[in-house]
Amino acid sequence: MRMTDIIEKKRDKKPLDDKEIAFFVSGVTDKSIPDYQISALLMAILLNGMDKREILTLTLEMAKSGDMLDLSDLPHTVDKHSTGGVGDKTTLIAAPMAAAMGCTVAKMSGRGLGFTGGTVDKLESITGCKTALDINEFKSIAKKYGMCLVGQSGNFAPCDKRLYAIRDVTATVNSIPLIASSIMSKKLAAGAKTIVLDVKYGSGAFMKTPEDAEALAREMTEIGKGAGRNMCALITNMDVPLGFAVGNALEVKEAVSVLKGTGPEDLTELCTALAAQMYSVSFGEDEKTAAEKARAALKSGEAFKRLCLAAGAQGGDEKLLTGEHSFKEAEGKTDVFAQKSGYIVKTDSSLVGKASVTAGAGRETLNDKIDYSAGVVLHRKTGDFVNKGEKIAAVYGKSEKLSAAAKELAGAFTVGDEKPLKYPLIYKIIR
Repeated sequence: MRMTDIIEKKRDKKPLDDKEIAFFVSGVTDKSIPDYQISALLMAILLNGMDKREILTLTLEMAKSGDMLDLSDLPHTVDKHSTGGVGDKTTLIAAPMAAAMGCTVAKMSGRGLGFTGGTVDKLESITGCKTALDINEFKSIAKKYGMCLVGQSGNFAPCDKRLYAIRDVTATVNSIPLIASSIMSKKLAAGAKTIVLDVKYGSGAFMKTPEDAEALAREMTEIGKGAGRNMCALITNMDVPLGFAVGNALEVKEAVSVLKGTGPEDLTELCTALAAQMYSVSFGEDEKTAAEKARAALKSGEAFKRLCLAAGAQGGDEKLLTGEHSFKEAEGKTDVFAQKSGYIVKTDSSLVGKASVTAGAGRETLNDKIDYSAGVVLHRKTGDFVNKGEKIAAVYGKSEKLSAAAKELAGAFTVGDEKPLKYPLIYKIIR
């Protein structure tokens, strides 16, 4: 089989057969296919697309290109994946809620890169919490407490790592077949029987419109079902940051407030919906009953207890979560004020996220060090009326970074005369 023939076939808008796709994935993984031929096929896929069989085959072959985690000895395994957002601490809330309902959330999460935060970074802001565990300890904690959240380890979907690096520098990122296969190959390799996706759209998301997010969600849901997994996708609005806190320790504290029943309404609504779907799809329970059980897991305190126990089992200081100990305070703080009176008509999520990174809460490259105490707290968001000179946000971090971060944060707010329309947080649920 020759790579040039495969490139030519896709260039001419013809579908690739399963053997050709397997040959391509194998050659990417063992590096027998050079970058320039890979990039040529990626561009042909971007321009001409793939049918459902091609996408499923590509995803399955990518998943099998490395380690495949076996979670079959754990009951009702559920993985929840977000396509990335600002202030998105939902895993820290939905996972313990689902665990309290009987699911097993044995999940490998990522770190933040760019303006979107990562669950692993948030966990590591809990002093002592280990996110690198051997597989037996990982499964043992998950079995005992219903959840264990760790960083990605092992050799999962190595084909995707090479493909993504090439896509990033060849303008071939924005292709639904390539995005869907990239995400789902890692989810399939991670071993959970049920996968719930939170596909975001808006200024703080990769997909900018709900229609694009829905197209991606449907493709990933079809892939999962084709691979024998239980699937669900929520399409959610990321035009406005979730909750009020953006930054690692700040977000952990806000997650705790939701688990204690005193958190922001939008964050509570989304996490309740996510946990309900995780349970409903895994157990085959109707959605109404699942939502009631999710709310009960919050109200009883059982979900909060699960987070504390799991974090403690991973070496974390549980008293930071209970409030008996305090998170390290940021070195400095700068307030941001409204420049005029009126309604906030836009809170640009991407700019809020970038301000948080500038303050030290995120990384521009994978090797950057994070200031766990840094970040942003919003006092007002889209739809709120503000008076000129009113405090609308604050940025926390090291003193030398605050001025630039505050300037960036101020640019995230647009104030106008008319109150903007309020759009639903959850656009659609696909099962």
